[in-house]
Amino acid sequence: MKLLRFSTGGAARYGLLEGAEVVALPAETMAEAMACTDANGPRYRLSAITLLNPLPDARLFCIGLNYPKPHPLGGEVKGPANISYFLKHQAALVGPGQALRLPGVSEQFDYECELAVVIGRGGHRIAEADAMDHVGGYTILNDGSVRDWQAHSVTAGKNFFESGSIGPWVVTSDEVSEWQDLTLRTRLNGKVVQDSKAGAMFFGIPALIAYLSTITPLRRKRGGFCVAPVPSGEPVAITSPGSSGDALEFEVDAIGVLRNAVG
Repeated sequence: MKLLRFSTGGAARYGLLEGAEVVALPAETMAEAMACTDANGPRYRLSAITLLNPLPDARLFCIGLNYPKPHPLGGEVKGPANISYFLKHQAALVGPGQALRLPGVSEQFDYECELAVVIGRGGHRIAEADAMDHVGGYTILNDGSVRDWQAHSVTAGKNFFESGSIGPWVVTSDEVSEWQDLTLRTRLNGKVVQDSKAGAMFFGIPALIAYLSTITPLRRKRGGFCVAPVPSGEPVAITSPGSSGDALEFEVDAIGVLRNAVG
């Protein structure tokens, strides 16, 4: 299933995507939408609604230095001894189709297509062997980054207001047979600048769930965490700093395309 959050007439609600139509669901959170069996609500044309951030209440645990490639900040990313994570605030994100905000204090605004995992069953100290049983679905995260600020503070560089995006919807885990085979791509003004398989990560999804749930319980109600930083490709901020009018497409197999422009 493809589950989304949308607005029509100023009201935000959750829905189920069926072809070119969206069926409104009696749900107030993504967790309720994932458990909903009543798909008999009003129908809307997809073209007639506004898609919103599908996980507005989720805690977002983002994983750093998890791909074998040159890092945008310089040097080669090698397999780290331990998992490294940071938190991304909801204020740093916009929804599908919404404009990304230039930082205004930097010319090193960058974009990254990442795979976001949505927790479907909560737990504390989840064993790696059981971790995939806790995955409810997947969506796409654009981890907007301000690289010069990131160099002195990862949290600062990753959390500029409305610098990233998420969506367009959550695809339930039953539609993704092998997460390792998912291809992640970013297109900047039509040019492919990032292209990688999710399976290239040093630490895979089971290891990340086990690690994060050791630190804090993962709650179904509060959603997801991001697991796939900087797929292989050009370090965009170094070769082509983000600028007003840039058109971006973030694509992941089985999920779809998240589109944003830079405002």
